[in-house]
Amino acid sequence: MIEYQPEKFHRLILKISGEFLAGERGYGFDPNIIDQLTDDIKELKKLGYTIGIIVGGGNICRGKDFIGIDRVAADNVGMLATVQNAIVISEELKKKNYQTEIYSAFPIDKVAKYYNYADADKALKQGVICFLSGGTGNPFFTTDTAAILRAIELKCDLVLKGTKVDGIYTSDPKIDKDAEFISEITYSEVLIRHLNIMDMTAFSLARDNNIPLKVFNITKKGNMVDAVLSKSTGTYVSEHL
Repeated sequence: MIEYQPEKFHRLILKISGEFLAGERGYGFDPNIIDQLTDDIKELKKLGYTIGIIVGGGNICRGKDFIGIDRVAADNVGMLATVQNAIVISEELKKKNYQTEIYSAFPIDKVAKYYNYADADKALKQGVICFLSGGTGNPFFTTDTAAILRAIELKCDLVLKGTKVDGIYTSDPKIDKDAEFISEITYSEVLIRHLNIMDMTAFSLARDNNIPLKVFNITKKGNMVDAVLSKSTGTYVSEHL
């Protein structure tokens, strides 16, 4: 059994898929989703957690969706989409009286500060909710990789990966009705069982740097707090036994 100790979690990285922001619309932003998401972030913040947020760009565009366009240029478009998403969520949190700061992995100083870990670390210590946008700032890397990289740089205790399912299963539950839910698993077991949690670059970084990961269903209101506090909500991934 993996020992789950939520009392040791203080600084968190929240990874949100861009597709989630679109809701049933499939593109752009669903105002109800943004409202629910920011309410859940508020509840997490009220408990005293330090929060860094990384959002994908799939509700606007994904670099890999561009056919016939140079991959580097396409990925740059995708990274810009993550900045747009950070701005939207940040503004909603500000309306709810929470202090935020947007950082970008590439210079775009009219809308975001250029990321460096020292400035972001200082802002997090001051209680600011920090958006770490622009992916890694480089093509060929996903926002999952960016989430793990920032968690390592900023010495975070846990990465929360919000998905549309309850956690990790033995196979895709949307396709396989016999898929079984996995409540806890080690990184080594994930490799042995060939489970698709995130891209291998992100996974390798998390495993090699022993970054605990909680995969949970972000579509359920209140699940974000439960995912941190309760072992039974979502799937916990760690190399510690």
